[in-house]
Amino acid sequence: MSAAAAASGVAALPRERDGILCVRDVALRFGGLKALDGVTFDVAPGRVTGLVGPNGAGKTTLFNVVSGLARADAGTITFAGRRIDRESPSRITRAGLVRSFQIARGFPALTVFEHLMVYGPRQPGEALLAAIVGSAASRRREQALAEKALAIAARLRLSHVIDNRVTDLSGGQKKLLEIGRALMTEPVMILFDEPAAGVNPTLAEEIGDALLQLATEGLGILLIEHDMALIERLCRHVIVMARGRTLAEGTFDAVRDDRAVQDAYLGGRR
Repeated sequence: MSAAAAASGVAALPRERDGILCVRDVALRFGGLKALDGVTFDVAPGRVTGLVGPNGAGKTTLFNVVSGLARADAGTITFAGRRIDRESPSRITRAGLVRSFQIARGFPALTVFEHLMVYGPRQPGEALLAAIVGSAASRRREQALAEKALAIAARLRLSHVIDNRVTDLSGGQKKLLEIGRALMTEPVMILFDEPAAGVNPTLAEEIGDALLQLATEGLGILLIEHDMALIERLCRHVIVMARGRTLAEGTFDAVRDDRAVQDAYLGGRR
């Protein structure tokens, strides 16, 4: 990884421009309910891809399956050429595929800086002996992670609250911290579940700008969002789900004008 990529929190990406995340015929049932019913699509690196659809379409359930929190009944998921649909969430994260949650989470007693440090990978100090002895290698790694945490906080305009506890943050700042924690893991791709939901318009704009910048650096982003104005601004490619299925995909204008999308998601034409 280059020094610039390391500082940004974005891992070096494969050079190919094909789909870095490939979802094929993914199905999942909860009892008699088909939560996912043959979902198929690709997500390319270097752009923000929107995942939209009405409530109950299966978007968050799909995120749970892709990130390893739930296991599909059928279908395959590959990430950077590696099949991941039977792997644990921790292995998927280590492979470079990270997700955020619709409700920003955190440890109430920890500060912003401490939250970022917790998510830093390859921490030798986590081993009991290294923690007790305090080896030179563990001290160097801790210093590198601290510098990275400070750089990410500055990037996301969180430097002024770096020592605040998460409980003191606004809703928008918690969303930015969620992005920061994802970046600390050195991701190749991030799944964002409504990162701008419930925040004021100014912070929503900042969050959108941050996602666009990450995409220009080569990061793959799959974004669940109900704000269609934000989807239109950020997403070069949009995937529409309805009733657990992939209904349509293409540019924002193409899916907006699709009759099936209007019927399923927008209530049909008048």
